[in-house]
Amino acid sequence: MDRALQILINAAALYVAVLIVPNLEFTGEWWKLLLVAAIFGVVNTFVRPILRIFTLPITIMTLGLFLLVINALMLLLTGVISNELNLGLTVGDFLAALLGSIVISIVGMLLSTVIGSSRMAGRFL
Repeated sequence: MDRALQILINAAALYVAVLIVPNLEFTGEWWKLLLVAAIFGVVNTFVRPILRIFTLPITIMTLGLFLLVINALMLLLTGVISNELNLGLTVGDFLAALLGSIVISIVGMLLSTVIGSSRMAGRFL
């Protein structure tokens, strides 16, 4: 049940980011957004920790600000996978990914707090 709640929170956060951030677009049905949210969760679960380990020196030197770049890269990767599977998420450029990842982090944190989820949506922060 916790995984399903995480996917719903990720989907809502992605939807808000698509509404707010220019060059971040979603064209598809609602169930495709749920699939994109699931892919986003898988990318954050498996790829992000590996990338964080490899970029640890840079992250330390930038006092953690490089984590924003890692979050943007995870959103870009989700966009690439979504395009390959024709799910409808398009991330226009790196700036859109960076702003989108910030919006997704904030909305995911707020929704997780309000709903009372035991884990952050997509473990983004």
